[in-house]
Amino acid sequence: MPRLRIAMLTTFFPPYNFGGDGIGVQRLATALADRGCEVTVVHDENAYVFLAGGEPAAAVATDERIRVIGLRSRLGTGASVLVHQLGRPVVHASRLTRILRPGAFDVVWYHNVSLIGGPELLAWGDGLKIYEAHEHWLICPTHVLWRYNRELCDERHCLRCVLSYRRPPQLWRYTGALERALDHVDAFIAKSEFSRDMHRSFGFPRPMRVIPYFLPDEPPAARGEAAVETGTPYFLFVGRLEKIKGLQDVIPAFAGGDGPRLVIIGSGDYEAELKRQAEDMPRVEFAGRMAPNELSRYYEGALALIAPSVCYETFGIILIEAFRKSVPVIARRIGPFPEILRGGGGMLFSSADELRAALARLAADRAYRDRLAHEARASFEARWREDVVVGEYLNMLRDTARAKGDARVLSALEAVR
Repeated sequence: MPRLRIAMLTTFFPPYNFGGDGIGVQRLATALADRGCEVTVVHDENAYVFLAGGEPAAAVATDERIRVIGLRSRLGTGASVLVHQLGRPVVHASRLTRILRPGAFDVVWYHNVSLIGGPELLAWGDGLKIYEAHEHWLICPTHVLWRYNRELCDERHCLRCVLSYRRPPQLWRYTGALERALDHVDAFIAKSEFSRDMHRSFGFPRPMRVIPYFLPDEPPAARGEAAVETGTPYFLFVGRLEKIKGLQDVIPAFAGGDGPRLVIIGSGDYEAELKRQAEDMPRVEFAGRMAPNELSRYYEGALALIAPSVCYETFGIILIEAFRKSVPVIARRIGPFPEILRGGGGMLFSSADELRAALARLAADRAYRDRLAHEARASFEARWREDVVVGEYLNMLRDTARAKGDARVLSALEAVR
């Protein structure tokens, strides 16, 4: 019986990635390899180096079962600029053509293609074609629906908005190139009901199937790992230190010398401003960026994770990371966060007063905190465990292959464990 041959195309992939989308692709590739699929990941190293201003700080071990192809050109920044502006592969066109030659793959799976090939890449390759929307790139030139870099977006002001970010406009977005490219894709995936609905409200013309992120089973060494000894109880923030992550609205709640602390894990371009805001606030601690194995111990000891994003996320991986560790979440009532907390496991806030009330209750009422912790873990087991979500992916592939009449993919799926 044939093995299912999958090509995953994405701009970012560890270690050449900034956050959730690249890690999500890596986890999915590994899970499919675990189940007997033959997986190739193609990503763009130039794009990361361009946006990060240099090479990754540390190497990441690659699963030897996964073939990883990192595209790189001596043109450097120019390669990424050309894709951004023209909406098609330019510098890497010949190599991508060879990789995606006819018959090479059964499934071509597009993830974040913004700087690896743009919309034209959706027409390349053959087999079953899947697009997974890790961001709002399909409907937003800045990917994040954060208008003028200061407010939520509820209607299109795209040209003025892009200029406010000091980015050149993408003229291909006004030519119908993206709409024509969508005809080559057999199925679209949104990461949350909220993201699907936002795509629909902004005129995205295709149905989207909701499949969330998942977390792999923890290695035995990480289960029940001792919490970090940090003295007084603490709340936890994990993420990139950017204005859209909303941490500036949380820090004032930790003024004064008494009470639980706020431990902040991450780095980013808003870090200096946040540190200025937290000057003379002894209960606010910036712990820097951490490897996942270090981060695990901070989850273990936290009263709760705080997720204060002010923009529209497509999901919220850090929320389910906390849930896996039986850690409650305090999340802003925005985007997909209410959806994730639908089964319990946390508290929502919309104002500074609601945030302070949630912090006070979780710090003072241990029985309530423990009840939320139990709900968090139960919700994770039911909705975001690897086998649960990968089963949804496989069902999606079967349904799409049947609709397309792709007998080879259906045959290969029979061998997927």
